[in-house]
Amino acid sequence: MNEDMGHPLLTANCGKIVIFAIEMARRRAYRIVLKTLFWAIVISLLLVTALKWVPVRYTPLMLKRSIQHKEVRTQQRWVPLEEVSPALIQAVIASEDNRFAEHRGFDRKELEKMWADHKEKGKKIRGCSTISQQVAKNVFTSGSQTWARKAVEAYWTVLIEKIWGKRRIMEVYLNVAETGPGLYGMEAAAQHYYGKSAKDIDRKQACALAACLPAPLDRAPDQPTGYTWKRQQQIYALIPKLRYPDWAQ
Repeated sequence: MNEDMGHPLLTANCGKIVIFAIEMARRRAYRIVLKTLFWAIVISLLLVTALKWVPVRYTPLMLKRSIQHKEVRTQQRWVPLEEVSPALIQAVIASEDNRFAEHRGFDRKELEKMWADHKEKGKKIRGCSTISQQVAKNVFTSGSQTWARKAVEAYWTVLIEKIWGKRRIMEVYLNVAETGPGLYGMEAAAQHYYGKSAKDIDRKQACALAACLPAPLDRAPDQPTGYTWKRQQQIYALIPKLRYPDWAQ
């Protein structure tokens, strides 16, 4: 009889122990997640702050390309923004991000237009990445085509907009953007295609370089296709119509 009465009590106690163990494991996992998130934020803040002053000489994209194309030598030479032609800065803005001086990392107007075209006209969803987003992607992510990468990219975009500011974002972009097979940054591109420094590039050459940025492995400013030539002319005509920061004049 005593043995029969003990079974429910034993079962109840075991149940409580299991529930307690599960709750403790849940709390521990929660603490680990919070701690990991905290240190990830701290490290990211320290990294972005350091890179506001330290030249970015290597990126995940450079590593990826060096693995994909082992026979191609990586060429990049960091130059401060003062050593880049204003014509080149303006051409890049005209080509890649018309409202660079106005937005805070994300171009809402362009996103709204893209979504309206998709909903009303059935057009495919297209990329609307700003220069800030491209810098965040190139410098801090692997560049994979996933929504998780987009979320991480958005986080880095907010950080560099707040900590770096537009001038530094442009400086980094002009030094790390892929500009040809093994070429990164406008200095390397100017030397390779025109045999001159980025500070000596004129408007016509700047527009040719900017026209190739969306597909630098398939387009070359010294061998323009019909499309590249047309795009170069569009950028040239657009430059006088846009607003630029004082440092881009």
